[in-house]
Amino acid sequence: MQNFSPNTLFVGQQLIFLPECASTNTVAHELLNKNRATDGCVIVAGAQTQGRGQRGNSWDVEPDKNITLSVVLKPTFLEAQQQFSLNIAVALAALDLIRDYLPVGASLKWPNDLYYHDLKLGGILIENSVSGRFLQHSIIGIGLNINQVSFLHPRASSFAFIGGEQLPLPKLVDQLLENIERRYLALRGGAHNAQKQEYLQHLYRYQEWHPFEVNGEKITGQIVGVDAAGRLALLVEQKLQFFQFQEIKYLFG
Repeated sequence: MQNFSPNTLFVGQQLIFLPECASTNTVAHELLNKNRATDGCVIVAGAQTQGRGQRGNSWDVEPDKNITLSVVLKPTFLEAQQQFSLNIAVALAALDLIRDYLPVGASLKWPNDLYYHDLKLGGILIENSVSGRFLQHSIIGIGLNINQVSFLHPRASSFAFIGGEQLPLPKLVDQLLENIERRYLALRGGAHNAQKQEYLQHLYRYQEWHPFEVNGEKITGQIVGVDAAGRLALLVEQKLQFFQFQEIKYLFG
């Protein structure tokens, strides 16, 4: 899984492949601390032993069957209050890849999960560093289930499980990195609003009534948007409420 050749200007031009590591995000932090990570540096792992997801959840994958990587970006053009726009751009890049192989049924579950109908294909974890009003650097961890077909979690799935065929991982990594660069450059060019509207169009359960859990209580709400800070806007009993991702939980039937 080492034959990577993304057709990019800078994303993945410094690419480090590790057969195994604790976490690609941790490796990216170490490289940044040593001033050894260029803008667009990518760390790809065949296996992660301590992969992390949202809410501190672990990300368990079989070795050499999935995409586990981190991208270092230096989005100094973004103000701290705009940082969710980077999440949106990266999520759309991952969705672009999914839709190339599974064109019907893919969506983005707020804030950064990648879904196929009600099944989770992967997730994104972005860790930002802020200097003054602006972002200094961002470490973007992405996990995508590709060729693994057996999962402990009943709601997990993969490209191969859904599509019925094994896929070449290096090719998909290249495509993902190309998508990230394209979406990132569009964001840098001012596509904030256009990308947000596209994100909403593909948002899981958008403008539908569903159950959620807030403070241990079950509520019914309708997702109506995401604000500039990345909070989920939910209509509950005719009142608009906003939630950080730690404050609300999706419920499934």
